[in-house]
Amino acid sequence: MLAYDYPVMGVFWSMLYFFIFFIWIMLLFRIFVDIFRSHDLGGVAKTLWFIFVIVLPFLGVFIYVIVRGKSMGERDMAQAQAQNEAFKTYVQQTASTGGTADELAKLAELLNSGALSQAEFDAAKAKVLS
Repeated sequence: MLAYDYPVMGVFWSMLYFFIFFIWIMLLFRIFVDIFRSHDLGGVAKTLWFIFVIVLPFLGVFIYVIVRGKSMGERDMAQAQAQNEAFKTYVQQTASTGGTADELAKLAELLNSGALSQAEFDAAKAKVLS
């Protein structure tokens, strides 16, 4: 009975409208984030863009994407590169420190080679273990 009242093309159009609305909502939130993240806009300009997007939502979103879309992409790329560099730095710092066991092994090598005395070894070992 329901299939007769609501044909297949009706389902298709309903899904299409839903997904277009969902994409528009995602774009709206991205624009709000970009407005506040933008360093080249002053406070007044940010406020005007925000009000424009709120008062005339569809027109405001489309005009913002047309006017500031390129710089929006550039800011996204810069943020992604900064996050990538921070991740690489973190991984390099974490991987370079071998941990307590490696430091104790290095201290033992220095003790065996004669570069450290037993007292210096004990002091450094206590420092590593603390």
